[in-house]
Amino acid sequence: MNENIVTLERHILEEQRKYGGRGDFSSVLSQLVFAAKIVSAQVSKAGLVDILGNTGDTNIQGEEVQKLDAYANNVFINALNYIGRVCVMASEEERDIILIPDKYPKGEYVVMFDPLDGSSNVDAGVSIGTIFSIYRRKSKGSGNGDVEDCLQPGYSQYAAGYIIYSTSTIFVYTTGAGVNGFTLDPAVGEFILSYPDIRIPERGKIYSINEGYYNYWKKGTREYIDYLKSDENTIKKPYSLRYIGSLVADFHRNLLYGGIFLYPEDTKDPKKPTGKLRLLYEANPLAYVVEQAGGYASTGYERILDIKPRDLHQRVPLIIGSKLDVLEYEKFAKRNNM
Repeated sequence: MNENIVTLERHILEEQRKYGGRGDFSSVLSQLVFAAKIVSAQVSKAGLVDILGNTGDTNIQGEEVQKLDAYANNVFINALNYIGRVCVMASEEERDIILIPDKYPKGEYVVMFDPLDGSSNVDAGVSIGTIFSIYRRKSKGSGNGDVEDCLQPGYSQYAAGYIIYSTSTIFVYTTGAGVNGFTLDPAVGEFILSYPDIRIPERGKIYSINEGYYNYWKKGTREYIDYLKSDENTIKKPYSLRYIGSLVADFHRNLLYGGIFLYPEDTKDPKKPTGKLRLLYEANPLAYVVEQAGGYASTGYERILDIKPRDLHQRVPLIIGSKLDVLEYEKFAKRNNM
């Protein structure tokens, strides 16, 4: 038996001691860990219990709400709203901010999350995940936070991460000092450090994109993808296409092995001309993670983490992954923005 096993809870406590924390932030992270275990248990039973399919409702984005979406959303809200460390929350599944019930004390942290990214794929056994982001409140006082606490640029994040529910459940997070990943050991019910100090290669050899949208992309994106597949690409020719269609899964693979994930702007849906992915719940937290691992995230024209959010459900293009790959894409996008 390895006596030097590092659990996620131990890692959180050691980080708390290192930076002289009071334990408030550790409490928030610990509740996210607890909620992840609950959701993981239900995802592992998908197909055996009545938790697949949709609820009959639609969310703020006009998408059908899956039963697992609603379940995970409630689990994360209920895990965080009573601990006295959070002042406000926001979820991809909720139209407005989520206030802490009056009977509970409020804290200094803001938590935002996509409770179950890729849930439409769960019926097919595809990897899905949770994405989360933590900020410090900006509003004054000790009561509930407000919408402005949620509309902070990504560079202000205090912590961010994601959880993958797949063949194993993996919890990856950063507090601004590197990225670490932990795998859930179901035998003991603990997340164990399995990916210490993750560093994404400066350049990868994988690209991840839905090529079915090729004819709807701007010229720069089409030329970039053609370049990756051609002999003109003298760096690593040609790149290999790997696309699962679940953002967390595609991102996690590229984070470990190097590569670029692209969800660029397109003209397919006039209602979403500037991109599909949500800035607050998907792009910002993953951008924070990838930059802490040595990578980069962009809209194609500007750094994701520099964007000042306008509303809770703002959408953006997302180009994310190995730094040199993303910077190379920006050259194509800016040169041929048509």
